[in-house]
Amino acid sequence: MSSPYKRPESVLLVIATLGGEFLLLERTQPAGFWQSVTGSLEAGESPRQAAGRELREETGIRVPDATLIDLCHRERFPIVPAWRARYAPEVHENLEHWFALVLPFRRQISLEAQEHRQHGWLTARAATFLASSWTNRKAIRLLATRLT
Repeated sequence: MSSPYKRPESVLLVIATLGGEFLLLERTQPAGFWQSVTGSLEAGESPRQAAGRELREETGIRVPDATLIDLCHRERFPIVPAWRARYAPEVHENLEHWFALVLPFRRQISLEAQEHRQHGWLTARAATFLASSWTNRKAIRLLATRLT
């Protein structure tokens, strides 16, 4: 039997080009919330598998999961009140696993209209400024240093 609650473990996948452009997506809710590809792990799914699934679902980009770079970084943070109802009552924190995908050039993005409004390819500086969560800003800076 599956749980009606989300698993308090997620992935953050920062997508960039070799030219230093970073992909950000604007969520439909809340408006103005910009982020990289993110999502919760499903039952029996590894963080790498979740990152690959979320990449396909949120952008339409299909690459072998093995090509995703594990940034070997995890962040534990409190779940914000707006999203608390998605988790079991005793759950207050989420564990986020960071991954990256570095592409030779921009790819065409196919957004899921119910989840995202628009996307943009931005410089690391602009993406860091626009990203809504502190973990996303930190992950963009980490990948940007590896690309230089």
